[in-house]
Amino acid sequence: MRRFAMKALFTALSFNREERKRTDWDRNVLIFSSVVTAGLIALYVFGKATSRW
Repeated sequence: MRRFAMKALFTALSFNREERKRTDWDRNVLIFSSVVTAGLIALYVFGKATSRW
């Protein structure tokens, strides 16, 4: 049982390492769009607070 657990652990670790080598475009697009949305909301709130809009 212990040998099986160690093999499973090392397989999972090596799989994660191989997966991280390639770029995860979905995650990058999600982060970028979230940052842009937060920036637009911040600009809107700033504009409302300074009575520019």
